[in-house]
Amino acid sequence: LCGRFNDSIGAIRSWDFGTWNFPVIIDNMMNLEHLYNAGLLFGDDTLKSVAVTHANTTLCNHFRPDFTSYHLVDYDPADGRVRRKETVQGFSDESAWARGQAWALYGYTMMFRLSGYECYLNQAENIAGMLLERLPDDGIPYWDFDSDRIPNDLRDASAAAVVSSALFELSTLVPEAEGKRYFDYAETLLMNLSSDAYLARKGANGGFILMHSVGHLPADSEIDTPLNYADYYYLEAIGRYLSLRGLDPRRI
Repeated sequence: LCGRFNDSIGAIRSWDFGTWNFPVIIDNMMNLEHLYNAGLLFGDDTLKSVAVTHANTTLCNHFRPDFTSYHLVDYDPADGRVRRKETVQGFSDESAWARGQAWALYGYTMMFRLSGYECYLNQAENIAGMLLERLPDDGIPYWDFDSDRIPNDLRDASAAAVVSSALFELSTLVPEAEGKRYFDYAETLLMNLSSDAYLARKGANGGFILMHSVGHLPADSEIDTPLNYADYYYLEAIGRYLSLRGLDPRRI
């Protein structure tokens, strides 16, 4: 990861394909936990510095005034200038692709937990506020918040799982009243994901746990299908939920 970091830009390069000069996607906020923890493990402040710098650059350039996030920002590696902003896997460049918003919430919640920097907590709460305002009644987002086919469009269970897990963690980092609001919403999400509408029967769904995720709809790829990160963050959300309820997930 550090080998993909550019000092002029202050970010880690995401993809090596396409016509972009130096693409950075919101998904890569998730990689920063590895860098930060490696920095702690090895006593290497450089690793932590790269994680923080990437988070700061993303905070400055990825977000719109309403705290929705672009999927991708393309930079000029020579001088760090932003060339363009896109939403590659979403409905349009200016739309709020659901899983991208989930990565943003999770990423800044996690970075506050690791670093203690208040700007990350503020960003996480702003993103959470946007999500709680825009999510449908059952909390399971449409694959893109701005799709022109809502309410007759696909949901994305993977985004819901990531949001649920992130909100459980965020609930422990804020004052009690706000924490309860986040916890209650995360619990609603988790219970709805655990319903027959999204939880697959044993032996079905190709062995995956959750149904109805969307990978890359504009590319006609992974549409209304199980995804590995839907299952991963669903299980993580369950573990966090049980721990916050005073139960040991290993004994359930």
